[in-house]
Amino acid sequence: MSELPHVSDTARARDMLQSILTASGHRTFALSLMLSFALLQMSGTAQANEGLRIVDGDTIVLSGERIRLDGIDAPELGQRCLDKTGQITRCGALAKKQLERLAQQGPVHCEGTETDRYQRRIATCFAGHVNMNAEMVRSGHAFAFVKYSHQYVMDEKIARQSRVGMWSGWAEAPWDYRKAKWQVADQSAPVGCPIKGNISNRGRIYHPPWAPSYSRTRINEAKGERWFCSEAEALAAGWRPSAGS
Repeated sequence: MSELPHVSDTARARDMLQSILTASGHRTFALSLMLSFALLQMSGTAQANEGLRIVDGDTIVLSGERIRLDGIDAPELGQRCLDKTGQITRCGALAKKQLERLAQQGPVHCEGTETDRYQRRIATCFAGHVNMNAEMVRSGHAFAFVKYSHQYVMDEKIARQSRVGMWSGWAEAPWDYRKAKWQVADQSAPVGCPIKGNISNRGRIYHPPWAPSYSRTRINEAKGERWFCSEAEALAAGWRPSAGS
């Protein structure tokens, strides 16, 4: 640091003060530019993703099209896990939040043309240059969906070893969770057909047993509501999936 001037050396003191203020001004200006650039990037990303909605940890709606992230399976929205202390966590909701955070990394676009039996496009989605499918597994918020793909097996192995996300404690595989929910619901529904087809002011909506809204949904067949044996059947009949299913 420069030697401070004697109090009587007014001119020198003024020069030093001016240089400090100028340097400070440059730093402030640089910080302002950086902040403005960051805000512009965020604004641009928000505008580019205006037609984007995150459904859950592995499903999005982009420009009206429902897209399932290929090769991964995230906990269902109503699913619970245990953290490293044994406390219950809402891992399904956390997976959705993680996908929302990833979507903020840049404009979202998806690559893939195949559709599944639920009329969803199966795709690898990117936020800018970030592979959202891979990052969901790497961060410990989704499983590699080995029934359909082995692309993210190594990413899951690394996440498990690093004990990140749900791997810091215990998590049930989503496919096992769905199977268990189906078996329980099947006991109080028409055999093999536990999916609830509800009609409300929001239209015709179906609720599979693992949907967060399933237990509070009642079926009134006199109103035209009905039970379905599969999601494909419900979709073919003109019903749409409930939020988070």
